[in-house]
Amino acid sequence: MAGRIDARLQELGIELPKAASPAANYVPYVISGDLVFVAGQVPFWNGELTSIGRLGDGFEVEDGRKAARTCALNIIAQVKAACGGDLDRVKRIVKLGCFVNATPDFNKHPVVANGASDLMVEIFGDAGKHARFAVGSNTLPLGVAVEIDAVVEIE
Repeated sequence: MAGRIDARLQELGIELPKAASPAANYVPYVISGDLVFVAGQVPFWNGELTSIGRLGDGFEVEDGRKAARTCALNIIAQVKAACGGDLDRVKRIVKLGCFVNATPDFNKHPVVANGASDLMVEIFGDAGKHARFAVGSNTLPLGVAVEIDAVVEIE
């Protein structure tokens, strides 16, 4: 039987990607007490890398928001794996850390990060409201536009 969050995903027409395997010497998440620390997620969609580019250099803010949303979907997929498939165990999205591959003069990092933040609230309601940082970087792994990590409280 689908839980409350799975039903919400279905209602919103949102499909989660397959939880990605680590690309190097790390694990995709660590559970410590009632917290899940999700490793940085890049915009992969079921094994296919998307959103290669740099904000401020031909990659538009809306493209960055979409990349951040894809990262957030990957975060949720990792949390679902950490919770044994039961997203109803999520008590709160505690914090997101958003890195934006950007030119030195780009300054709309928070707008890009909203692609992930808005999705968390859309899916989890008040429990999706979180602390966050959004910073620029001159490069990110594999040339992706955005990378996001997360801390999530679970039951």
